[in-house]
Amino acid sequence: MTWRVIAGAQPGLLLLAFVFHLLFWLFWALRLKVLFSILKSRISVGYALEATLASMFLAAITPSSAGGEPLRIKMLVDKGATLGGASAVVVAERLLDAIFFLLALALFLALTGFSTRFGIEIGVAFFAVLVVLLAILTVAIKKPEGVDKVVQILYPLLSKFLREQRAEKISAFVSKEARLFSDAAIELMTQSPYRLVFASVLTVLLWLFEFLVPSAVLMAFNQSPVVLYSITAQLIIVIVSLIPLTPGSSGIAETSMVYLYSRFVTVSTVGLLVGVWRAITYFSNLIVGFIVTAKVIKASLK
Repeated sequence: MTWRVIAGAQPGLLLLAFVFHLLFWLFWALRLKVLFSILKSRISVGYALEATLASMFLAAITPSSAGGEPLRIKMLVDKGATLGGASAVVVAERLLDAIFFLLALALFLALTGFSTRFGIEIGVAFFAVLVVLLAILTVAIKKPEGVDKVVQILYPLLSKFLREQRAEKISAFVSKEARLFSDAAIELMTQSPYRLVFASVLTVLLWLFEFLVPSAVLMAFNQSPVVLYSITAQLIIVIVSLIPLTPGSSGIAETSMVYLYSRFVTVSTVGLLVGVWRAITYFSNLIVGFIVTAKVIKASLK
């Protein structure tokens, strides 16, 4: 049965699935450019795309995709941003994603009735974590002087491992960048509100196209695209994938997808679906991201 599904596959729709993933890359890059422009700094779409793809390579080989953010920050700093300002932009990206995941998951669970206990528990846990992070960020933005107190507490420990002059330099740097982060975060929230709205729209678009990849793959295998159920499952999977256990969430994403999609996709198709979906959304990030990362490293060494 599985071989029949493969034999009847439609290459054009498989190509469409990959185009959806290309649009995910493009809209992410556009969002990075828009958020960076709020800080009165400019990068080209090409550079934003390079930063996006290079960071996706590191995200694909680190738990919870954590490796991508430091590289994006570094590449924004290379374009004239302060470390605090670049960090604020990347945090804004992640906050927009988190808010979208939470609101979209609630909406699609309501629309589909796909109320698995697994999905509801994931949503509640994610909401709790988001509230805690927002509270910490609010304090960090409103009271950056609090970082000074933390630095003062840690300074004796630093001075034990580093020379006093070096420890003082690091402490001063951290305090300075904390204030720059606070200033940049406030600017992102208060300046050019239409650009923030535009960034929010781009967030919806980039994840929508990424979540349509499985539906296009299902259509390529002559199956129903089950769009609403598929997007609901994708929302649950992407939240689960944030758990920092394996590089690129390998194993976690596949297991979650088999568990969720087996509820509405035939047994003969679900394995193929997971394999093709992972090839498009994960291995393409590895391959293209590696090439771009090598280019970035080569350019930085010149």
